[in-house]
Amino acid sequence: MTAIAHHIPQYRPADAPRSDARRQAAAAARRQEALARLAARRMPLPGQPVAGMAAADRPQGRLMAIVPGLEEQNAGREEPQRPELPRPSLTGREVEVLRTWMLVDSKPAVAQQLFISLGTVNTHLTRIRAKYAEIGRPAPTKASLVARAVQDGLMTLDEL
Repeated sequence: MTAIAHHIPQYRPADAPRSDARRQAAAAARRQEALARLAARRMPLPGQPVAGMAAADRPQGRLMAIVPGLEEQNAGREEPQRPELPRPSLTGREVEVLRTWMLVDSKPAVAQQLFISLGTVNTHLTRIRAKYAEIGRPAPTKASLVARAVQDGLMTLDEL
């Protein structure tokens, strides 16, 4: 019977150590490049414009109370106006389903609490997500829906 080389666990081609070293060196170089790009990236604060990063570099809100001397330094500056976010036209029932889903553990619990079927809960949530996507504020996850609900004043953080 003829043995096939790649089925034998101890078999390694003669150039395997060199190719492994080359592969590891290339992976390390890619990792370093990615880390350098990530370190150079500046992320804007929510609601701040991406271009011109000067406004996003300024500390806002609670940070000013944490960093000593920052209030005096920024005393003459005006707070940038946050743009008004477009709001979807959610029905009362959609708001009720959304708020209940945020406060309970699962969709079946929402269905039981509101006396509707699980399919109806899923339909409401799908329509809510579609409405947010239509206005350019997609919310594909529960966490993003929580963020949208807080931004739109449908819930407060204290309620969560």
